[in-house]
Amino acid sequence: MPSASAEELADAIVDVIQAGARVINLSVALQGPSPRGGRGLQEALDFALRRGVVVVAAAGNQSAVGSSAITGHPWVIPVIAYDLRGRPMHLSNLGASIGRCGLGAPGEAVTSLGVTNPLTMGGTSAATPFVTGAVALLWSEFPGAIAAKVKSAVTQAGTPRRNTIVPPLLNAGASYQTMSEARS
Repeated sequence: MPSASAEELADAIVDVIQAGARVINLSVALQGPSPRGGRGLQEALDFALRRGVVVVAAAGNQSAVGSSAITGHPWVIPVIAYDLRGRPMHLSNLGASIGRCGLGAPGEAVTSLGVTNPLTMGGTSAATPFVTGAVALLWSEFPGAIAAKVKSAVTQAGTPRRNTIVPPLLNAGASYQTMSEARS
């Protein structure tokens, strides 16, 4: 598995923002505490906020309650995995910031392209691209929209105020409707 330090991840986030990214998909697990790395990640995510770049991040698959330097950042959209019955998967990390700011997406038996064959996988890393794709799709339909409007449409459509550790399931249709109504 590829690995990077928190400092390297922070540098990569800044690099892709400076290269023109409008949405970033993160599927990473931070290894061990690093005060300097945590501060660097905070600064990189703050930079994304200032530049209007939406950051979507896998919440993690440790069945833990809590957040990380990434999923706890208020600008990040943390994503948990939902099973085929529409329920949160037991392996997904949950927490106050994840429930308040995040979303769930399909995360069980997700089929994607592999190097040589289709690949079936699961977990929060499989769920996160659904949310990232919804953000990108909204921006393709509403290219002049500011990041905060797109993020709000995706995360708040149908569930504006939440006080739970479990985020709602992504509703891309409601997100589109929210953006359409805002444009009228």
